[in-house]
Amino acid sequence: MRKISFHNILLMLLLGCLTFSIQEASAQTQEEEPVFEIAEIMPFFKGGDPAMKAYLSSKTEYPEIAKKKKIEGRVIVKFIVEKDGSLTDVHVVKSVDPSLDEEAVRVVRSMPKWTPGKRLNGKPVRVQYLLPVTFKL
Repeated sequence: MRKISFHNILLMLLLGCLTFSIQEASAQTQEEEPVFEIAEIMPFFKGGDPAMKAYLSSKTEYPEIAKKKKIEGRVIVKFIVEKDGSLTDVHVVKSVDPSLDEEAVRVVRSMPKWTPGKRLNGKPVRVQYLLPVTFKL
């Protein structure tokens, strides 16, 4: 049986702490990076607006409760397009009805990665985006 020395235990603890610190620093870096409202090249859904509209119409399911109450309207969803094109911090900024709000957020969260926004130097940046999701019977 092999004995584990005090130095080996200390080394394992230090490596564990270092790994945790690197992961935490990486998460903090993303949150600390600025979020732009306007970028030189704005983020976009792959295929452009027509593809985004087609995606929204094919993936949105009108909530039954809203159908029964004949509720229509436009939910405005706000989110951040990250430097890798993923969407984070998805939430409603203009509500119509809780059932429609929930469906709008669900559909936006399900979207594939976008092409990220960029600065003039071509560097990807985090960009805030507002998207209307219209519900019409």
